[in-house]
Amino acid sequence: MCQEHFDKLLTLVGPRIQRQDTNFRQSISPAQRLAITLRFLATGESYSSIGLAFRCGRTTVGQIIPDTAAALWDVLWPVYMPVPNLEMWKKICFEFWEKWQFPMCIGAMDGKHVYIQAPPNAGSMWYNYKDSNSIVLLALCDANYKYIIVDVGAYGKQSDGGVFSESSFGKAIIAGNADLPHACKIQGTSIAVPPVIVADEAFPLLKNLMRPFPKKEIKEDQIIFNRRLSRARRISENVFGICCAK
Repeated sequence: MCQEHFDKLLTLVGPRIQRQDTNFRQSISPAQRLAITLRFLATGESYSSIGLAFRCGRTTVGQIIPDTAAALWDVLWPVYMPVPNLEMWKKICFEFWEKWQFPMCIGAMDGKHVYIQAPPNAGSMWYNYKDSNSIVLLALCDANYKYIIVDVGAYGKQSDGGVFSESSFGKAIIAGNADLPHACKIQGTSIAVPPVIVADEAFPLLKNLMRPFPKKEIKEDQIIFNRRLSRARRISENVFGICCAK
């Protein structure tokens, strides 16, 4: 990160992470708090290693990183991940049709298991079907490989469909409170279809959530549909791949 970007980020988050000096000692500056957090986010180093690099105690680092990360989220999400409105949904629909030839698509959704070390006395809450412990990152992406909505923190034992149903976004979609566009006719036909999210077989089939046809005894036109849906749906998997590469 260049100095210019660091200073800009510090200007946004600095007032939220400033701590008061006392008669016994001076507080750790906002710049150092931000640097410690960015170091952890960029490298994934242990708290002990970061503490040695910045001459802080391990416990101090463990308090700084969650507080600063929460402050970063609070100041950045309204700018880079605002709650989608009707105009944003229409723009996403247009881009999915132009780039991936899937009509009335408002996003590609998938879940990503982020591996963790199981917390003490956690039992099987974080244990997933891949024989490891994880938390689930559920993400909705647009046609340009960008996150629209994310939900992170679900137990690894939960399925993608279960995480979606329990998330605030999923509840809004099911209840019809997501400010989605009205149903429109597909170009060249008289069929009006509602806006849909494309996803894989782990998700339920809903009015605004489209999944592939089951592969058992599938017809030729259904195979063609599955291929077209998969072409749009793979955006979410590619986004996860880009994040892992970084």
